[in-house]
Amino acid sequence: MTVFCVLALAGFCAFAAPDNPTPPVLVARNAQVRLEFDSKTRTRVVAQLEGKRVVLGPFSPSETVVVNGNPVQEFALKRHEEQSFSDGRGEAKRLKIIAVAGGIEKEEMVDSFANFPNMLFVTVKYTNRGSQAVSVEGWTSQAHTIQAGAVKDGTAFWSLESGSYEKRPDWAIPLKPGFNQQNFLGMNADDYGGGTPVIDVWRPDVGLAVGHSELKPELVSEPVTMPSADYATVAIESKQKRTLNPGETLQTLETFLAVHTGDYFRPLREYRRVMIAKGVRMQNPPAGGFQPIWCAWGFGRNFQPKQIEDALPEAQKLGMGWVTMDDGWQTNLGDWEPNPQKFPNGDASVRSLVDKIHARGMKAQLWWAPLAVSPASNLAHEHSDWLLLDPSGSKRKISYWNAFYLCPADPDVVRYHQRLVERIFKVWGFDGLKIDGQFLNAVPPCTNPAHHHKTPLESVQQLPYFFKAISDAAHTVKPGALIEVCPCGTSYSFFSMPYYNMTVASDPESSWQVRSKGKALKALMGDKLPYFGDHVELSDGGDDFASTLGVGGVVGTQYRWPPNEKLPAGEKRAPKLVLTPAKEQIWEKWIKIYRDHMLSEGQYLGGLYDIGFDKPETHAIRKGESMYYAFFAPQWTGSVSLRGLASRRYKIVDYVNAKPLGFVKGPVGELHVSFQKSLLIMASPAD
Repeated sequence: MTVFCVLALAGFCAFAAPDNPTPPVLVARNAQVRLEFDSKTRTRVVAQLEGKRVVLGPFSPSETVVVNGNPVQEFALKRHEEQSFSDGRGEAKRLKIIAVAGGIEKEEMVDSFANFPNMLFVTVKYTNRGSQAVSVEGWTSQAHTIQAGAVKDGTAFWSLESGSYEKRPDWAIPLKPGFNQQNFLGMNADDYGGGTPVIDVWRPDVGLAVGHSELKPELVSEPVTMPSADYATVAIESKQKRTLNPGETLQTLETFLAVHTGDYFRPLREYRRVMIAKGVRMQNPPAGGFQPIWCAWGFGRNFQPKQIEDALPEAQKLGMGWVTMDDGWQTNLGDWEPNPQKFPNGDASVRSLVDKIHARGMKAQLWWAPLAVSPASNLAHEHSDWLLLDPSGSKRKISYWNAFYLCPADPDVVRYHQRLVERIFKVWGFDGLKIDGQFLNAVPPCTNPAHHHKTPLESVQQLPYFFKAISDAAHTVKPGALIEVCPCGTSYSFFSMPYYNMTVASDPESSWQVRSKGKALKALMGDKLPYFGDHVELSDGGDDFASTLGVGGVVGTQYRWPPNEKLPAGEKRAPKLVLTPAKEQIWEKWIKIYRDHMLSEGQYLGGLYDIGFDKPETHAIRKGESMYYAFFAPQWTGSVSLRGLASRRYKIVDYVNAKPLGFVKGPVGELHVSFQKSLLIMASPAD
């Protein structure tokens, strides 16, 4: 049952802590979290987790607005009331607060749901009660301070960042004094933008996540800062301007705060639960979607179909389930016709290659970059009215491919792409799509007058439904089709996730990114949908299969075959991609281990270990009655903790090297180990 308390101005409930020198005037409370207000409606967050009460920071202005260039941060409390209601999230209590500052009235509503005991949801309305129009330059919600607690391994805070940037930074990072990242969820470069609207800052003992729970993308920022060693801050900010006439009201987004222990896995999982309760539905797993993937990208854009054909026996021998034809098959971005120099008979030549893949017992996947159109394409000349234009009337460039954006909110653009999908699956016979491009996570606002948009934001907010149109077309022709979206280093938009059924490490720049992205995406997508660890050649050393296996990812590779082929002159990337006899033995070993255990189909237990503060870094997967653990460190000698076991005896085996490591007793086992880089073990019931 939800516990909710409102404290009147004249008296305070008994649970006001004796160590609290500034008692609150009002409190909105759920079972595991309190939001305390002072008389100026400033707030602070108090966590009540695992029997401990922790004040995260001091009272500070959390819900504010900028009026006529001046931040309005303190509102005098006038009255409050309680209400009960319910929606798709279940039964709830609401605290409504009315406060004023000059001619601006603030109505703040704080909702607590019994089904989400560690969360509180906030919506604010600002009404102009004055006699003159005012200019509103933006608003801020969920601005909270988190004081540093115990420092562990020299780090006070870890953070999950939600913004997408051209440098493709890590999503999960230790904070350092002076850190400041705005995490704007619009475009941060020509090609980069968007993200899931959740940020998180956590200490060894407690964390605070904030975000918004709207059902469509919004152009807000979610800044994380660490001004000094003593504290960090989080917030949600909107910079959109508008005039507020007398009597008019501005309403903010519905935002939330969530307290938790451990890392970002739990708040991301709770966010997913909230969105599902609000009507979001994830897809079913694709047919064969957990099988290993060989991508012909190792041959580059100048590949010839015969190279793929000649490599098929090796892919079959290694146990690959998918073969991906990557970039370079098309005449032009946007036209998407088979290149006649590679496929002289057009559709028939493409179908012939797909049939040869199928004859080897593997499925065929096609690379595709929808919404990108080359200036040299026929489409760009014949349908220039489909282009996305900025306020100056200029075409928006996709710099990586020297291409332009098409507008995802234009119905003709949507229909054109649906017809392409039907052709890919029906005529060419492919089983899946690899939808690729860092520009697909978000698009700029569109002001093309030919599209008759009600607002330029239609392009931004209709992008998820563009993916829905693609998905619907694919599954209509081929039920169970694999729809993989690879946004090339960007921070995945949750709003498009319901319309594809495979995520990917997305051009990881390290094994850390393979693992930390995997943890985030498994929290957001759940266990039933596959997470692809991307080509192993992108991992540390180019051969770190362990990082993908350890987080329950699907393994993949982009090797070149045969090893004695004549390599392209001057191509630097080619030699390291060649599958030499020595590498072949390694690849064969790891792919067999993957297929023997299929941990990608297990239950990833992301809440058992903190990816930042627990050492060594540990991941756990339950499959049947067995538990699998993956440990990562440059070098480790010492004890490791095996959490999540039943109260029984377990046999421990290093399943990569078929080496027994002894026995432990649950529910938490302790094991002394020594390893470099990684150790993967299986705990099986011994009685």
